[in-house]
Amino acid sequence: MGLQLSSLELESLKHNCVLHLSNHSDVQILGETIKAAFGASWKEDLCQGNLVQGKVNAGSPAVLIITSSALRCIQLLRGFRSITNQCHAAKLFAKHMKLQEQISLLKNRVNIASGTPSRIKKLIDAEALDLSRLQVLVLDMHPDVKGYSLLTLPQVRDEFLEVFKNYFYEPMIQGGLRICLYGYQAGAGLKGKHKQGHTIPDT
Repeated sequence: MGLQLSSLELESLKHNCVLHLSNHSDVQILGETIKAAFGASWKEDLCQGNLVQGKVNAGSPAVLIITSSALRCIQLLRGFRSITNQCHAAKLFAKHMKLQEQISLLKNRVNIASGTPSRIKKLIDAEALDLSRLQVLVLDMHPDVKGYSLLTLPQVRDEFLEVFKNYFYEPMIQGGLRICLYGYQAGAGLKGKHKQGHTIPDT
């Protein structure tokens, strides 16, 4: 994205900050990779549906997926269907879903959530989305039909960078949070260009 990082900033980005995928386009592989990342405790962290006092707070996902649209949120959650029977994944986007409804939903246990930057920020600000248990952050890097991605779609990109800087960057460099880049293709994320009069759908 044209950002210039100092040597000190680069040193803070350790190799274990990134959770690598063997296949960047298969949602089933995504689900299996995330499950493996939790090791022997994956059932306890990702499948259980009850709150645990002092350990699992309401609205505190262990896995959070950030995408550029509601449709992509739903598509990526398909890779987790086999492990979300007891505790349904939370859909955190604006399309067809009111903020207050999602705040009520987050009063229960949430292990896996998927949403757009704007709605995720609003839920964090409303103190409904708790990041204390978050271990894996999945960033959907797959470009859409126009070549835009989470990091190149105007407005969505800016909203994501603000959320990432304020809530996810520090836990990542401290080693408590791993980033998984799903759908990444070298160079593909740079193709999207801002077009005159281009409008951004409500996400």
